[in-house]
Amino acid sequence: MAFQTIGFIGLGLIGGSIAKKMKSNQPDIKIYATAHHKETIEEAYREGLIENNDLLPLSAFSDCDYIFLCAPVQRNLAYLRQLKDIIRSDCYITDVGSTKTEIHEEVIRLDMEANFIGGHPMTGSEKTGILSATNTLLENAYYIITPTALTPKEEISEFRDFVLSLGAIPLILDYKIHDYSTAAISHLPHMIAYSLVNLVRQIDDDKETMKTIAAGGFKDITRIASSSPVMWQNICASNREPLLSLMDQYLALLTQLRGYIDSSNEQALLSFFQQAKDYRDSITLPSVKSPTVYYECFVDLVDETGGIAAVAGLLAQYHISIKNIGIMHSREFQQGALKIEFYDEQTANDAVRVLKDNGYQIFAFPDKQTLTRAKRLLTDNGYMVHER
Repeated sequence: MAFQTIGFIGLGLIGGSIAKKMKSNQPDIKIYATAHHKETIEEAYREGLIENNDLLPLSAFSDCDYIFLCAPVQRNLAYLRQLKDIIRSDCYITDVGSTKTEIHEEVIRLDMEANFIGGHPMTGSEKTGILSATNTLLENAYYIITPTALTPKEEISEFRDFVLSLGAIPLILDYKIHDYSTAAISHLPHMIAYSLVNLVRQIDDDKETMKTIAAGGFKDITRIASSSPVMWQNICASNREPLLSLMDQYLALLTQLRGYIDSSNEQALLSFFQQAKDYRDSITLPSVKSPTVYYECFVDLVDETGGIAAVAGLLAQYHISIKNIGIMHSREFQQGALKIEFYDEQTANDAVRVLKDNGYQIFAFPDKQTLTRAKRLLTDNGYMVHER
């Protein structure tokens, strides 16, 4: 997809990450952006990401080939209405919102279907803002594409190729199917997480015993409750009907489970848990198929000055060559993890040995047979295993 001039309205975690990956792929691309906070634009300009160093009026986007709406849903609707009489006839507008019905209905009302293609990168982090944006955030994440009835087929194909260039996995869906599906697998889990945290907050004792011992399972299931409250307020408003329907179904299921426990129906409980386990075990994380073999390891690293230099210096002492090195802040790691790539398997193995001998905790990826055995052992003992 030949982008020359791109506009971003909103440049936070998602918009910033898309822009950084685009700039990495095509250094000569010209990116213009505006945002809710001037500091965001100033930081992006300092990084060399965008052309402007101040906030822009929407009229400044009149020559853009593509415009990304990366603000909250309600703001995106307002921007869309203003852009209608600004954009060129061959300009396309896309968004990154996690709900689609409202914006698609507004596009239809504004007669802008031929200039719009919806998008939803299904990735994120508890961290927000341009400073947290990375050009790797979208790697191996689903990027749902929701065309309109009038989006040209060739444009859908080109946008799909663009998504692949981000390292993401494109999936084309009807916008209504998107909203119901994401309500089930994303929005409802967030409601459950927020509710569970609030329950513990309300019933904990004065010594905060529950808060003190909260670990493992509780932290895993409630991690997403650290997401932006404003964003989730907007999502609840924009995807209200699908979310309410699914909440009713979930409450009915929870009532059913309560009945099994109350009546000591052990067989029903076992069946309930086994069905859930079997379905959960059948879910695999997405990955982009590639013949490339990577020799890499991840080092558990305290986020402090000199941490990366210390690791690199240690490996240099043993004449171990590094192909690439960098901090990963993605959905797979809640804390800082240092990703190190090597040129061959032997070098990677030598590096892991040296680092372990010097007290570093390593997340390395061994051969498939070892991984399979390890996964079976961990899952049999109640651990949740995420495959990469």
